[in-house]
Amino acid sequence: QEQLVESGGGLVQAGGSLRLSCAASGFIFSIYCMGWFRQAPGKQRELVAVISSGGSTNYADSVQGRFTISRDSAKNTVYLQMNSLKPEDTAVYYCAAAPGIWLRIKKDEYTYWGQGTQVTVSS
Repeated sequence: QEQLVESGGGLVQAGGSLRLSCAASGFIFSIYCMGWFRQAPGKQRELVAVISSGGSTNYADSVQGRFTISRDSAKNTVYLQMNSLKPEDTAVYYCAAAPGIWLRIKKDEYTYWGQGTQVTVSS
């Protein structure tokens, strides 16, 4: 019954923008840290951005200044605004939830995972 459903992925030209959404249900959204991870073919799944229940954020160095994570408590939804996209941003993006009110930066701390949404950035 615990679900995370990503949407908003697609094909975009380098330099463009895309906004990903993750709708959460079946758990108490307000006490979970939410994160976005991504995985490119042949590579490890890596942290992109995380946001605590209180709104504190942390970003991977590779996306700092270009991506913004946010959450809407009323809608139980977390977003990832991606600007100035680069071909190296191409990956499957996953939404995940970790219990606790503080920031969680290790992927093994995340207990719920979405199915992912493909983001492809063309050059």
